Amino acid sequence: MNDSSWGAPPQAGYWGPSEQGPVQGAAPAGPAYDAYDAQHTRPMPIVPDVPDHGGDQDDDRGAARLSGPLFRDDTPATAPPYGSPSQKPQEPMSSAPQPAPPPQKKSAGRDLGAAIGVAVGLGVVIVVSLLIVKAVFIGVIAVAVVVGLWELTSRLEERKGIKAPLVPLALGGAAMVVSGYVRGAEGAWVAMALTALAVLVWRMTEPPEGYLRDVTAGVFAAFYIPFLATFVALMLAADDGSRRVLTFLLLAVVSDTGAYAIGWRFGKHKLAPRISPGKTREGLVGAVTFAMAAGALCMEFLIDDGTWWQGLLLGLAVAASATLGDLGESMIKRDLGIKDMGTLLPGHGGIMDRLDSLLPTAPVVWLLLVIFVGSG
Repeated sequence: MNDSSWGAPPQAGYWGPSEQGPVQGAAPAGPAYDAYDAQHTRPMPIVPDVPDHGGDQDDDRGAARLSGPLFRDDTPATAPPYGSPSQKPQEPMSSAPQPAPPPQKKSAGRDLGAAIGVAVGLGVVIVVSLLIVKAVFIGVIAVAVVVGLWELTSRLEERKGIKAPLVPLALGGAAMVVSGYVRGAEGAWVAMALTALAVLVWRMTEPPEGYLRDVTAGVFAAFYIPFLATFVALMLAADDGSRRVLTFLLLAVVSDTGAYAIGWRFGKHKLAPRISPGKTREGLVGAVTFAMAAGALCMEFLIDDGTWWQGLLLGLAVAASATLGDLGESMIKRDLGIKDMGTLLPGHGGIMDRLDSLLPTAPVVWLLLVIFVGSG
């Protein structure tokens, strides 16, 4: 009770003795303790300390929520006076500390069994086609490109109403990969230009509404998937092309594995929470560490005339480009409002959810290998 209310008349808006009459159960009135004070000086309940749950929801956990007419807006306006028979006395609140909630096990966020099985199956197909006949591996790249284009254009139409023409993109994308392998970088650029032109012409067969939007998305898709994938074909065209592509794939996979393992176990500081909340700075450190170690080994034992320090630089570049590629596709998926680009690969999502880090990494590895050991 405030010291200034001792012996003071009740304020306006309150019922005083002259308005309400005697108050049942109140102490005798006096100069320092009258009926008004008796009505408004009931003891407050003891509030126990409740463990902090770490969340910001305003819920009813624990017993630390104050109750009563002074703290809740849902009290009836015509509540009976305190101490009347119709009002139940407030039960004393326990001062014992509430037990902490049981710790939750950390979840990996995906079906690891299915993910590992699919990864092993894809790895077998890639390695067998890569080491036996190069042309078969070119076919694998072309199929992956076409499926990736189908996933991207389907999601664009479903979520945004953007109709990027799939037929010229699929034909031009496959031609881009083959041209890169047969004619080199010049052939890849020519195929890219012709694919963009085909997208412009194909879209003319439909109404003009949304033409600019659709062809822009089509040219973006042609660059993002088949053109970047063409650098894998450029690596394969070298004399030791199979080992160059194997190095590229190993570094990308090791980088992703290091980021996943270290980030899941030790990750606390978010890397880009607005784009990909699951990625952490600790995961990035794991990606860099694993990729640099794998790069040193690959350049020393797989690439002719390669040295370990070149592998360190190569691994660092792969970790950076793979992370940026993953964030780039996450940005696209957030804009589209989806979690995965597809459901073709159990435990992984779609083909594009596996190509996201590989596509931007391919030109980086191709360029550094040309600088370090030549075009072959």
